[in-house]
Amino acid sequence: MMKIGRYEILDEIGQGAMGTVYRARDPLIERTVAIKTVPIAQLRQEGTDAEARFLREAQSAGRLSHPNIVTIYDVGEADGLAYIAMEYLPGRTLRDLMNKGPMPLDLALDTAMQMAEAMAFAHEHGIIHRDIKPANVVVTGKRGHIKLTDFGIAHLVNGDHTQTGQMLGSPRYMSPEQAMGREVDGRSDIFSLGAVLYEMLTGRYAFDGDSLPTILYRVINEAPAAVSTLRPQTPIDVAHLLANMLSKKPEARPDARSLVNAFRTLTSIPVPKPAPSSNRVSHLLPVLAFGTPVAVFLLIGLGVIVIEHFLAKPPQTPPISVQHPLPPAVDDSTAGEQPSSRHGETAGTHPEPDPYLAGLDKKQVELRIKRTVLLLKYTKQHPDVVQVDRQLEQLRVERNRYLKQRQKN
Repeated sequence: MMKIGRYEILDEIGQGAMGTVYRARDPLIERTVAIKTVPIAQLRQEGTDAEARFLREAQSAGRLSHPNIVTIYDVGEADGLAYIAMEYLPGRTLRDLMNKGPMPLDLALDTAMQMAEAMAFAHEHGIIHRDIKPANVVVTGKRGHIKLTDFGIAHLVNGDHTQTGQMLGSPRYMSPEQAMGREVDGRSDIFSLGAVLYEMLTGRYAFDGDSLPTILYRVINEAPAAVSTLRPQTPIDVAHLLANMLSKKPEARPDARSLVNAFRTLTSIPVPKPAPSSNRVSHLLPVLAFGTPVAVFLLIGLGVIVIEHFLAKPPQTPPISVQHPLPPAVDDSTAGEQPSSRHGETAGTHPEPDPYLAGLDKKQVELRIKRTVLLLKYTKQHPDVVQVDRQLEQLRVERNRYLKQRQKN
């Protein structure tokens, strides 16, 4: 029998982002566990601190004792593998359930509320998840209990990996600031949960595309089609809360604890039932979790409306670039300028767009997306990433020089 440390491997559960997950038996206490393993040699190839970072996963997640968070039991290294022993969770992932189509409103809200409960507890203990997605949520137990799993890229808020440039996670569920490799906090998890909730309600990705750059561009710049368009019976309060969760501005999103309270209020809203066989959340969750067909999914008759606008006005950016395609928070080199310093502007008027400035801003957007794509494959130290960073710095310097020249003229 294959063993990892003292654990007896029973079978393989699946493949993770960096390694393999097994179902195993702990002979000391006769307990079934899940073992997440990564070859140490592979970890070292990921960077000088990757091995320590993997082991910190257990230390950070192990601090969290909450009904909606997977329990970590042990961490160690054996036979060339780094491993984490954690609670074994029978049942299905939220991804499996969402693959069936749009979910009943009360079920979607209850699921999101449980996820928000886990996130609120983690955030209050200084930990952000960074990879909220359906595959990292397990529906288990007799009442369809939700467990948030895989803190594989979770880090302490004050840890080294919260610095600008650490862009980790799943592209379709990333926040704009995460997609651009910027510093993130708990509000990034809120955006990701919003993308999951949108998909639970509509059966469609909030941000999709036929290539990685396209997806990232839409995450950074575009709003998804209104949920009420794809699902007309959605209560206005639900649509409003979801829009706030998916705001491009982190400060406009609710914090996790406020989100929990909002969901508790929303779950009491009467929901139109497509069939008398629909039951309360407590009855639907176990049915879905064990794969029994449920005839309560709403029919979606409207096609997706793709918002084709370019970019909204970035916060605190001078009106010179208001009419230019510039993603939110991409350029903060002129954020501190006062209205009195802008050349040729009077109250109630808008200057004509400057072609040269528009070209600089467009190039900056392209480089930001290219940098994000590179970071998905490499690290900040990779030569291609370094080269893009140099080009971005040159663009920033040129943009400042050009704006100062305009002010003098």
